[in-house]
Amino acid sequence: MSQSCSIKKCTRASRWLCDCCQQNLCLQHLNEHNASLISQLNPLTDEINALEYRLKTLDIQKPIVHSRQKLEEWRDDCHQKIDSFFEQKCQELDQLVNEKVDQQREELNRINLQITELIHAQETTPQDIDLLRSTIRQLKTNMKKIEQTCFTIDIHPLLIDETLVFINKKIERELDLSTLSPAYSIIPRSEGSFPSLTNNDRYLLMHQKPNLCFFDYEMNMVKQVLWSYGSIHDMCWSSALDRFIVLGKNNIYLVNDYTMTIDNVHTIEERHWGSCTCSDTILFASTNECPSSVLEFTLLPAIQLIREWKYPVTCTKDQCIADTVYNDGYLALLVMSESTKSVRMELRNAKTLDPMWAIKLDTMCLQKVAFRCCAITFNEWLIVDYETERLVQITKDGKIKKTVQYDSTPCRAVLFDLNTLAVLTVDDARLHTVQ
Repeated sequence: MSQSCSIKKCTRASRWLCDCCQQNLCLQHLNEHNASLISQLNPLTDEINALEYRLKTLDIQKPIVHSRQKLEEWRDDCHQKIDSFFEQKCQELDQLVNEKVDQQREELNRINLQITELIHAQETTPQDIDLLRSTIRQLKTNMKKIEQTCFTIDIHPLLIDETLVFINKKIERELDLSTLSPAYSIIPRSEGSFPSLTNNDRYLLMHQKPNLCFFDYEMNMVKQVLWSYGSIHDMCWSSALDRFIVLGKNNIYLVNDYTMTIDNVHTIEERHWGSCTCSDTILFASTNECPSSVLEFTLLPAIQLIREWKYPVTCTKDQCIADTVYNDGYLALLVMSESTKSVRMELRNAKTLDPMWAIKLDTMCLQKVAFRCCAITFNEWLIVDYETERLVQITKDGKIKKTVQYDSTPCRAVLFDLNTLAVLTVDDARLHTVQ
């Protein structure tokens, strides 16, 4: 006797046992099941196309620009050392010749003075004349020797030891926030600057009124461009676009760190943006309201709205999303409650927004300032607690790993390198090492 279809309320006879889900399905539900699986291929095709476009437009020099710069600095330093050594040996040669010449000059001056004295006295002897002639002959001989001087220089080839330069791929290590060093570089913030901070593999980007400023790994400002587009709510980096994304109040801007141009690429007047983050293919932007929404935009070929996640999926009615950070297929949300003043961090699946875990922080959001977080190594997270002036390290499974007290009020933090943490405070921006 044939089995009935496994789908609830379906009375048709089973026609097939599905290998993937081990369900007995009728012909209609088998076709629907197959169509559902096929429909999941289209988004995968879009992602593959986006990755293919990135590969075609990939500039292989960009990932190595910082390392290449260090090699060039090493080369320049070596050239300077070789030039210095060369000048030293040239001076030694000059000194050897000059010593002989100086001796001859002294002897010439002595003989010239002696002849002058004899002429002045109008008195001399044959012996004086013979001695002077003998001395002059010796001077001529010495001069000839100087003119014919030949030096033997033993030069050994410069041997380059391969161990002088090691090129190793950086290995991601699990960080321990308790090893946070004192700030080794500090840049004061200009008054009226917006508290936003982000980075790519070349620069740290922050607002220094009236400019957007680009800083290198030593906190040297290398570029700046005038920002005249109003408030900045958040910033992030898109590797797919090779651009920085800046959220204004209602607008989305792209900043090119090569041409130093700023383009307004999207405007939604009825939206007030709160935070943004990027995956390889999607821009996520949360709204600055209660309850908050999370909007998804395609990055390529153009920034276009494709989906909006709303209450109650995102949060409850009295809650707003203070920050969104993407990392490795997951979306971290910092959610603040207006009624209870509580703050929690949630980790969601970036495609479905299904919750993975949540953790409530032992702090209160009493000021009207958004809590922020950033991704660090090993899929861990760092929360910036401006209320209690702390940095909180969260494990990948949602547990508090380390908490350190900060010596100023922190607003933002980003991992600038595998062991370099940039922290934006109310007064300045700082670089720390963390092991």
